[in-house]
Amino acid sequence: MEISTTPIDGLLIIKPKVFEDPRGFFFESYHRERYREAGIKLDFCQDNVSKSSYGVVRGLHYQLAPHSQAKLVAAVVGTVWDVAVDLRVGSPTFGQWYGVELSAENKLQFLIPQGFAHGFSVLSPTAVFSYKCDDYYSPGHERGILYNDPTLNIDWKLPVGDMLVSDKDKVHPLFADAEKIS
Repeated sequence: MEISTTPIDGLLIIKPKVFEDPRGFFFESYHRERYREAGIKLDFCQDNVSKSSYGVVRGLHYQLAPHSQAKLVAAVVGTVWDVAVDLRVGSPTFGQWYGVELSAENKLQFLIPQGFAHGFSVLSPTAVFSYKCDDYYSPGHERGILYNDPTLNIDWKLPVGDMLVSDKDKVHPLFADAEKIS
């Protein structure tokens, strides 16, 4: 596997080694020892899968300590624009976001450590999105930031009129008012 860094410390893009032939392809989407050898020493405990249609924007979601979550995410079907926002107070990139296109074709994974809000938009007719988490979902620690916060100014790669956002995600606080990770 190949690991690429991003301009924001801790966010990594992982390209697995893919074996392809006329029958199809095979790759290990996760191998704990190989990831640990590469310096990724997370203990994943929960896997999630979502299916969404074109235009869906999910996020920005995160959990507060003691249930903050690191995530290893990938698109299994279709294409998504995946975004992480640095919520780590004191980080030199606090309040900055980074996005990467994840697709069934490119098979990239995005590693988002604890201390980030996460969201994605669906660019293909449908997408199946998977994510591994290093802590369990905890409703009492769940938080969010408004997806279209003008301070963050995230480019979701979709026309505004095509965006489908849940009622819950439409009422998250602005970045300035959201609880941060310290």
